[in-house]
Amino acid sequence: MPTVDVFDLSNQKVGELQLADEVFGAEVNEALLYEAVRQYQAGLRAGTHKTKVRSEVAGSGKKLWKQKGTGRARMGSVRSPIWRHGGTAHGPQPRDYSYKLPRKMLLGALRSALSAKVRDGELKVVQAFNLADHKTKGAMNALASLEAGRTVLVVDNGENRNLLLGVRNLKGVTLMPTKDVNAYHLLGHQSVLLSEAAARKFSEALAK
Repeated sequence: MPTVDVFDLSNQKVGELQLADEVFGAEVNEALLYEAVRQYQAGLRAGTHKTKVRSEVAGSGKKLWKQKGTGRARMGSVRSPIWRHGGTAHGPQPRDYSYKLPRKMLLGALRSALSAKVRDGELKVVQAFNLADHKTKGAMNALASLEAGRTVLVVDNGENRNLLLGVRNLKGVTLMPTKDVNAYHLLGHQSVLLSEAAARKFSEALAK
């Protein structure tokens, strides 16, 4: 089992924690990580793109000239896609880009992402995020003491109002509960800070 140090908010070591080898020491499956990130990003797409077809653009429906005898190509409508200001043929229409992945794939990707962060030394376990108040300055100083980096994902269990209010205005800082963490979030931040309770929760919930 991988053993990690546990720090307080002053970045002083206060203990050690044994993590589940199946969760934090698993083989990193890059193909699985790619699929999980792609699926998450697809769900973020608005899908509101829209072009007008020939029945939706402005213009008369009158035939422009008679079918035969003019020497010109036959033409029925000014709204034809081959005309300027005409409709768009086969253009994008509103659609839902989201799709589902099997639960085992999503959990496997989460294990791979956590293991990659431990392997690269980008994951730190904090005893508890007990901030003295809800001010942004206190949260910023705590993250600076923990050497969190420019982008940091903070994962905590339960309601922590001081932490929520303290980090919400900090650029590059994302606070999430364990149940909402995805491989996309883990890979998208330079460092990950887990509360000890969150680390134990991951070890219990994701162990095979």
